[in-house]
Amino acid sequence: MTQYDAVIIGAGLGGLTTGAVLAKRGKKVLVLEQSGQIGGCCTTYEVGKYKYDIGASVVEMLPIIDGVFAELGTTFEKEVDLIQCDPIYSVIFPDNSRLTIPMSVEGAADEIGKISPEDRKGFLEYAKTFEAFIEGNGLDFFTMPMNTLGDFMGAFKKIPVLAKFNKYFFMTYGDVLNKFFKSPKIKQSMAYQSFYSGHSPEQAVGIFAIIPYMEHKGIYYPRGGMIKIPQAIQRLGEKSGLEVRVNAEVVKVIVDDSRRAKGVVLKNGEKIEAKVVVSNINARKLYIDLVGEENLPSIVKTGIKSYNLSKSTPYICLGVDYDPPLDAHHTLVTRDVEEINAFWWEKYRKGYLPTPQEQFGLICCPTKADPSLAPKGHHIVALDFQGPFKLAGQTWDDVKEEFSESLVSYLSERIIPGLKDHVQDMTVSTPLDFERRLLNPGGAFYCFQQDLSAQAVFRPASKSKAIKGLYLAGASTHPGGGVPTVMASGVIAANQIVQYE
Repeated sequence: MTQYDAVIIGAGLGGLTTGAVLAKRGKKVLVLEQSGQIGGCCTTYEVGKYKYDIGASVVEMLPIIDGVFAELGTTFEKEVDLIQCDPIYSVIFPDNSRLTIPMSVEGAADEIGKISPEDRKGFLEYAKTFEAFIEGNGLDFFTMPMNTLGDFMGAFKKIPVLAKFNKYFFMTYGDVLNKFFKSPKIKQSMAYQSFYSGHSPEQAVGIFAIIPYMEHKGIYYPRGGMIKIPQAIQRLGEKSGLEVRVNAEVVKVIVDDSRRAKGVVLKNGEKIEAKVVVSNINARKLYIDLVGEENLPSIVKTGIKSYNLSKSTPYICLGVDYDPPLDAHHTLVTRDVEEINAFWWEKYRKGYLPTPQEQFGLICCPTKADPSLAPKGHHIVALDFQGPFKLAGQTWDDVKEEFSESLVSYLSERIIPGLKDHVQDMTVSTPLDFERRLLNPGGAFYCFQQDLSAQAVFRPASKSKAIKGLYLAGASTHPGGGVPTVMASGVIAANQIVQYE
């Protein structure tokens, strides 16, 4: 058997980044992917004449991503053809009025001022506040390991601006909105971004309120689809000797009597030895199914089972033969902030599937930026709306067709005139489909919830405390789910492997 310095489970962005960085540093690395395609939750599928992103839909927080490509000796801009998205998003309110937000901070303030003059000043103050976080290197918090309380406290010493923003780690996202804004409509226009962390405004941690501001620092789309990012990382890794195998499902992590990971076993029975094992899959599946409860201390078994899975979502991709009346790459369909919070607690968590009239969510039209994703004159409209993994009294297989058709009909009547009549292809992925496709429990994009109880040091450690030689990357560990953050987790894992192994 060929022995590797590291074998990595999962070719999502976290796993590929770990592998590419380790290969760049001279390690012999193998990445194993259970499906036939790399990218995980950041990928693109060709369905007939259309290229659909099923998962991540834009790129933001570029300083973190730039740092990853710097580790690989290049730049993000050089390796991936990025298209700037300006305006950054449009908002459709419940009364069908609209607000379009340009990238310019001053321009956004002016648009906000047309709805609420007093909130123009509030927006500028909000922007000034979070610009100070960035200028103070606050984003470095998301690139540091958080395995122990000492790591957490050490970050506050190394990054003084964190102390000034300490309160935002204990506020909710909704608290931040209330701090800076008065108008319910303006709060609505910035509330949905809390779901980029997987939570309602009332549950998301306040520091995530940096997301709407980061979009003003630059929001981009990779020409050719989101798959171009993992492809770039794989390409760079392979220049340094990285090996990537698809259709290679890992079913077991080999653990010796000293509780050290020694390699993996594939579904076909093949054993692969390695000095260290890196997991880019859901940590619960890793520890319970692949490592095995018999190899875990009881406190670890209890702890890993205590994490709540993150939200899941149904995702509907439409290929249409007309130019839909949408003003931006992203369009937010909003509801009152209190309604969104109530939906999370009273409906989503209880398995309630909202009717089209109750829905809110995200419409993505990537062909506004990159027409090459569809035939000439055609566009792609992707619908990311609400629906829990576990439905009360039914399954997604039962309701998949009716749910998607009724939502498209409603949006055609109320939001996107003519949509239903121009659909040439409809590809629907439910939370159950995502679980089957990604082998990710609950179809949970961010693996675990990202509220205060599962942030930073409270998330599964990137250097396992239970199994020696086992490291974690991806959404399960700090800094959580999202394109830049899972890439950062890969660098964190690679750095620790070099340091400790």
